[in-house]
Amino acid sequence: MAGVLDGVDQRTKLAGHNRFELLLFKLVSRQRFGINVFKVQEVIQCPPLTQIPNSHSVICGVAHLRGKTIPVLDLSMAIGMRPLQRDAGCYVIVTEYNRSIQGFLVGSVDRIINIGWEQVKAPPTGTGKESYLTAVTEIEGELIEVIDVEKVMKEVIGGREEAAAETIDQNVMSQNDHILVVDDSSVARNQVKRVCEQIGIECTLLKDGQEAWDHLCALVAEGTKIEQRYSMIISDVEMPRMDGYTLATKIKADPNMKHIYLILHTSLSGVFNTSMVQKVGANEFLAKFDPDSLMQSIQKRLRVNHAGHA
Repeated sequence: MAGVLDGVDQRTKLAGHNRFELLLFKLVSRQRFGINVFKVQEVIQCPPLTQIPNSHSVICGVAHLRGKTIPVLDLSMAIGMRPLQRDAGCYVIVTEYNRSIQGFLVGSVDRIINIGWEQVKAPPTGTGKESYLTAVTEIEGELIEVIDVEKVMKEVIGGREEAAAETIDQNVMSQNDHILVVDDSSVARNQVKRVCEQIGIECTLLKDGQEAWDHLCALVAEGTKIEQRYSMIISDVEMPRMDGYTLATKIKADPNMKHIYLILHTSLSGVFNTSMVQKVGANEFLAKFDPDSLMQSIQKRLRVNHAGHA
């Protein structure tokens, strides 16, 4: 797999054009799965792993890479399939999610494909792994399943779900505030919802950019002022059908919506996200998932909203 990610910096040009590149891989069968190239730092042959006593059964051990120690998770086992044969020439996909670096053990790595988000659909119902899928797409007549890595990370690594009490400003408790949350991961949607509930904010939860855009257009058609309906929009970037950058661009280009405060909240990280926020007109970029940072961003905006209505 040497060179499979060469030139990844050039791929940032796809962002904002409702396109992305998917790294295809296999686990324990012929079924191919996908992960966004933007989340991948490198792909390596599985190195020697150091076992961690009393660790989660999904964690194979830790790898030592260029002075860093990272946990390696058996991705097959994590989504309910049989464990990988860890001595059979497996690969590790080294990724950055939610401010942390980890490796996912996979059986083999196929190739990178370039597709439009409109080709990516919500997962079908009735599949045993459906709760671990965030989207599907069809390549060469085969259904490619995109795994909800945020769900895997939550179940294996864990982490706080609520903001610390000391971050809550009682003076900014909700005054009938309502936030639109857009994310294809049910785990991520509910994480945002729990933080909002700590200060009494009601949330509308939608699962992709197209659904959010249709919803907002319907409100405008009814004569509803978006800023009166929602205090802000918190949107993921990676989503089926329409990504968050495209959603932001469309919202900020519409005279009936452009003044709504919009936070792009994503597990993607890197300098290009900051520049893309400016390019598409979003108001803020926030890396997932830190409940304290999310609470602070929400409260900062509510203070402005409440002061304007005083």
